[in-house]
Amino acid sequence: MKKSRLAQVVVNLKEMGLGQGIISDPFSIYYLTGLAIDPGERLFALLIKGDGSATLFNNRLFPLPEGEGLKIIYHSDGEDGLGMLAEALADGPLGVDKVWPARFLLPLLARGRAIQPVLGSAAVDDARMAKDPEEVALMRAASRVNDAVMAQAIAALAAGISESEMVGVVGDLHVKHGADGALPQLICFGAGSSEPHHESGPATLQEGDSVILDIFAPVRRYWCDMTRTVFYRSVSAEQREVYEVVKAANLAGLAAVAPGVPLMEIDAAARRVIEGAGYGQYFTHRLGHGIGLDVHEPPDCSATSTAIARPGMCFSIEPGIYLPGRWGVRIEDLVVVTEDGVEVLNHYPKELQVVG
Repeated sequence: MKKSRLAQVVVNLKEMGLGQGIISDPFSIYYLTGLAIDPGERLFALLIKGDGSATLFNNRLFPLPEGEGLKIIYHSDGEDGLGMLAEALADGPLGVDKVWPARFLLPLLARGRAIQPVLGSAAVDDARMAKDPEEVALMRAASRVNDAVMAQAIAALAAGISESEMVGVVGDLHVKHGADGALPQLICFGAGSSEPHHESGPATLQEGDSVILDIFAPVRRYWCDMTRTVFYRSVSAEQREVYEVVKAANLAGLAAVAPGVPLMEIDAAARRVIEGAGYGQYFTHRLGHGIGLDVHEPPDCSATSTAIARPGMCFSIEPGIYLPGRWGVRIEDLVVVTEDGVEVLNHYPKELQVVG
C-alpha cells in the first residue's frame, strides 16, 4: 500500500461523512496499491474503511503479490465474490466510485442490506489531483518522451502522406522512445484541423494546410499530452494572425497558473486574449483537463471549474481557434503547479513553423 495516499483518501472519506468506500477504478487501485491488472468483466474492488484498513476483492485469475497493509480476498469464477464483499460492509452510507458497473452495485443492493450508496469518487479524485514528487518525476519523464516524438513527427511530414499514416508514425515513435504502447492520435490536416476532436483518416497533406498534431501516450503508466500546430510549405496572413493569437492565449494561461488561483480564472486569462482578438466564438472547448494516470482526469480547467490550483496539480493549457470547414490552430502544454508558481512540462518550441 501507498500509505500516505491511503491516509489522504481516508481523510477525504471522513470529510464526506463516509466510513467506508468501494474503489473499482483500476487506475485508482494502482495509485493506492501499486498493483495493476485489467479485470475485464470480473469483480475487482478495493474496500477502504474509516479505520484505514484496505481489502482487495479479486478473482483468482489475477494472482497478486501480498503487500503490507493490504488484505486480499480471492474468489474463483462461479464463487460469490460479491457476497464476500457484502459481508465485509457495514450498514449505512457507502461511497462508490463513478466507474463501478451497475451489474455489481444493483445485485449488492438487492441483497437486502441497509446500505445507502453515494457517489464517493471525490475521495480518490481529490487525492490524485495533487501529484506527489514520485508522480511529478514520472510526468516530467513522459513529457520528455513527447517532446522527442513531436520533433520527429513534424520532421516526418511530407507531401501526400495521410493523417492515418501519420497516426502510425507517431505511435511507432512513442514505442521507440519508451511509451507503454501505440495509440490512435489526433492528427489533423487542412479542414480536419477545424474540428477539435477530428478523427484522423485518409486526408493527405497539401500545401497551405494547417497541421494539428495532438499527441499523447502513457509512459510507465503516466500520460503525456501535447499539441503543436505547423503549416505545410506556406502560411497565409490570416493563418499567421490566428496562430499568434492562440500562442498568446497559451502564454497567458501559463502565466496565470499559481497556487491559490481558481482554475476558472486561468481559463478566463487565456480566453480573454482570444475574445479580445475577435475570435471568441471559435474557441469552443475548455482550456484544459487534469492528467496523470488517466489522460483526462480531475481537475477541470474551464469557465465552470470549482477547483483551486494547489501544488502538485497537473493539467493542460490548450487554447484553440477553429474556423469551421477551413482550418484551425491549437497549442497545448502540460503544467504542474509548484509551491510558488508553475512548471511547464513541455519544451518543444512554439514559434510558428512552416515545414516541408
